Amino acid sequence: KIKEQVTDLDKKTCNMVGILNKIHLTLPESIPGLLDSVCPILHSCHITCAAITALIPPSQFWRWKEMWTNSLRTAIFSAALVEFLATGKLISLPEVCQILGIKDEWKGQFALPIKDYLHGLISLVNELSRLAVNAVTLGNFKAPIQISIFVKDLFAGVSFKCITGISLNELDGLRY
Repeated sequence: KIKEQVTDLDKKTCNMVGILNKIHLTLPESIPGLLDSVCPILHSCHITCAAITALIPPSQFWRWKEMWTNSLRTAIFSAALVEFLATGKLISLPEVCQILGIKDEWKGQFALPIKDYLHGLISLVNELSRLAVNAVTLGNFKAPIQISIFVKDLFAGVSFKCITGISLNELDGLRY
């Protein structure tokens, strides 16, 4: 049953990524419409996260978490990309938890570890570097500068925080 729910989360995240890939061919004025089609899928992930949580025995999070780690990271990436495209800002870990419906009281069963959040941000940076190039081909010459500032601020923030338990070498993807 856990696998069925994880498969459902996989389908949702793949669907979101497929829609979000269209940003590379979309003019800036059409981006809000694209985001409007992703948001309902993103917000529906809370149902799947709750269903997975209900199936995990108490204090068994670390035993089962690898089943959904990739899907969760993709959902984090999707939430972060939607936030960046909508506001130009970084989505926080608590905001991602709120969107995905992940509750503090689930920690023994289902949680969003900071390492998974950071992996989602690395995917965001990789996608933004691709968007910077494609935006120019669409005539949006401001996007690369905005993306560059955002990525530099993000890397500076992560470097400054010196997050415990995660070496900066693990986060080298943020540099490129």
